[in-house]
Amino acid sequence: MGRLDGKVALVTGGARGMGASHVRTFLGEGAKVVFGDVRRDEGRSLEKELGDDCRFVAHDVTAEEGWSSIVERATATFGGLDILVNNAGVLGFGPVADMTVADFRKFLEVNLVSQWLGIKHAGPVMSEGGSIVNISSVNGLVGAAGLTGYSASKAGVRGLTRSAALELAPRRIRVNSVHPGGVATPMVGRNADDLEDRAGGVMSGLPIPRYASPQEISNMVLFLASDESSYCTGAEFVVDGGMTAGAGF
Repeated sequence: MGRLDGKVALVTGGARGMGASHVRTFLGEGAKVVFGDVRRDEGRSLEKELGDDCRFVAHDVTAEEGWSSIVERATATFGGLDILVNNAGVLGFGPVADMTVADFRKFLEVNLVSQWLGIKHAGPVMSEGGSIVNISSVNGLVGAAGLTGYSASKAGVRGLTRSAALELAPRRIRVNSVHPGGVATPMVGRNADDLEDRAGGVMSGLPIPRYASPQEISNMVLFLASDESSYCTGAEFVVDGGMTAGAGF
């Protein structure tokens, strides 16, 4: 018996990195999965690899019409929708003085507005007892120099999550956020070889002095997607190796 047997999930940004890890994990636990991404070649390759219980849809999370299409694909192909993982996002560094307004708005559109669109379009068709998991970041909890756009967008996910949890509670749909620390993914230019941080590296001062693997984040997402988290909503789940445990990081 899988922890997600009989459930249908929709995962954004699922072609690589954490998103692909979520897709694989959900399939391994018995779910049927539709995943979207702007990376068409990688998405189609993953779909082919994973088989008939998985469908890829080319999907720009900032486009509202795309949300209508991917939600319809999930419900038409697999007969319903129980889980939404708002995973797609962008990361970028730079001081405020060097950013343009367009740069800042891109963070908001991809990291925050897209999650609002996901809730807007998926929420009304989700089964009672369903689960929405919004991927935020430790930088939604604490700030960092050079990350104003990213941090602002990820902090916004916290407020979105809490308010949506209250709105969707009458239909027994739970909404929670996950706040990863440093994860070895292509988005941060890391891979499995970087899980153990080199001496003096940015992660070396943590209580758990390394990057997380994508699977370690997927384990938390799986818990929140499953019925095991039936009493959790409007909450924030931190997976950061102790990064936010002290102020000295």
